[in-house]
Amino acid sequence: MKPLRTAATAALALTVSTLLAPAPALAAGQPDRPSAAARQHALTPAEQQVDTFFALYRRDILNGNFGGARRVRHLYLTPGLNGRLDEWAGTHDDDPVIRARNVPVTWTLEYGGSGAGHTTVILTEKFEDGSTIEMWYQLRLSDLVISDLENAPV
Repeated sequence: MKPLRTAATAALALTVSTLLAPAPALAAGQPDRPSAAARQHALTPAEQQVDTFFALYRRDILNGNFGGARRVRHLYLTPGLNGRLDEWAGTHDDDPVIRARNVPVTWTLEYGGSGAGHTTVILTEKFEDGSTIEMWYQLRLSDLVISDLENAPV
């Protein structure tokens, strides 16, 4: 009877450890901490999508994981936007998403309006020196994939 008890104990321990372990996909796909944007107000689904994209992308850039940053782009952005960002990077000497050489220390988000099947989210990057860059993200309402990214209109 002792071997049966040992096997049952081992099975129970394995089950408990499996339940307590983080799911690999979720653990790898979540930002390290909530952004300032997530703490400022309840985010709309589109704002949450941009916030998660930016947090993951920023984390990979900070860690020097440029392949990871590219994978994040491919998960959240349309292929057409990825191509335009690659072209932008080729003509500028800055990161095509952050649009700067430095990485922002925090950011905020706000709703920018909706129409014609798209919604706009305005992300304001805040840098250590106090400067800011405002980026406008456009998402398809049907699936919240980011289809455009540009500097704020002048």
